[in-house]
Amino acid sequence: MLILECPYCGVKAEETELAAGGEAHLKRFGPGSSDDEFEGYMFTRENPLGVHFERWRHVNGCGKWFHAARCTQTNEVFATYTAQTSIPPKEVMDAITAKRPGWSWREFA
Repeated sequence: MLILECPYCGVKAEETELAAGGEAHLKRFGPGSSDDEFEGYMFTRENPLGVHFERWRHVNGCGKWFHAARCTQTNEVFATYTAQTSIPPKEVMDAITAKRPGWSWREFA
């Protein structure tokens, strides 16, 4: 079972207490964007086998949204952090590269 720690209230919660919200750190497009940009935002998502950044909500707790960095292959959780960050914090990236030397993600490298 997947267990994530809420960065707001500090509770380690099982996935049954949480709600998955999809991919984190998406670039949003609104009025004035092209049809292709908006279509990409609405329908194109990463689905990697490996490190992935996701949005989660602590539904049966504080109710707040947060981000998690985890491996989709092993369910290893590298870190959780607040949803107000536009890119993963340096500490999170360091935690991932410490366990996965040579790993980098094109968008945040």
